[in-house]
Amino acid sequence: MEWSLREVRVFVIAADAGSFTDAAARLFISQAAVSRTIANLERGLGVQLLRRIPTGCVPTVAGQQLLPAARRMIAEADRFTEFARSRRPVLRLGYAWAALGVHTARLQREWARAFPEIDLELLRLAELDEGLASGECDAVISRRSLDVRRFTTTVIGREERRVAIAADDEEWGRRRALKLDEIASRVVAIDERYGTTDAGLFDGHGTPALAPTRNVDEWLDLIAAGRAVGITADATSHHHQRDGVRFLRIADAVGVSVLIGWRQGDPPAGLDHLIDLARRLYAP
Repeated sequence: MEWSLREVRVFVIAADAGSFTDAAARLFISQAAVSRTIANLERGLGVQLLRRIPTGCVPTVAGQQLLPAARRMIAEADRFTEFARSRRPVLRLGYAWAALGVHTARLQREWARAFPEIDLELLRLAELDEGLASGECDAVISRRSLDVRRFTTTVIGREERRVAIAADDEEWGRRRALKLDEIASRVVAIDERYGTTDAGLFDGHGTPALAPTRNVDEWLDLIAAGRAVGITADATSHHHQRDGVRFLRIADAVGVSVLIGWRQGDPPAGLDHLIDLARRLYAP
């Protein structure tokens, strides 16, 4: 059984991208090179890892089983390479939708000034839990609870909720604020994994139709097209400003707790400083 780290990296990127073409673009190599590399890895392992479909590729059962270990391997290899190059510790802070919203730039600037010996790197992740568990990041920003069996969390602040609507919405185009019972009359786009909105938010205010999305880009596209509205934490309105989308205040929605999470029993270097700084930024 023969394989190389490069082959594993190409496999992970192709699986995450969902197509050999997109993987080639990310790696700055040809699509044919991606295909050959994946084929070599599959021959070395004796199993098919990716199955081609009309829209790209998807992991096989074996591919799904190997992906978590492959991601951990790549994360550790990158960590080793970075350490060998710089010998400087790095605190990788992952997030799924938004980091700290309006506070993000200030966090980075104040961190660099106060703790120059530790680099702070922000990473947007497709899979928040997996990114943290695999070591792709050291801590995460989350606005939903994490698995308490694997992760430890602490609250660093709270954010108000905002409703996102199409900029040319004929009914609400001139409004500055809305109420939940009004929003419940529309289709509401949600992210079931990392979003902060579910049917429970509307208890006593109606029953909206829910439209699941897989990430913030799909969420914004649906809203900009006028096919849905969305409710989100205030950070999204700062981190993902988009032409064709407006964010309004919600007059009667409870706020959202902002958490920092890390692997249970494995607090990264600089974590206490990060928590203290984030809390100061969120303080009234």
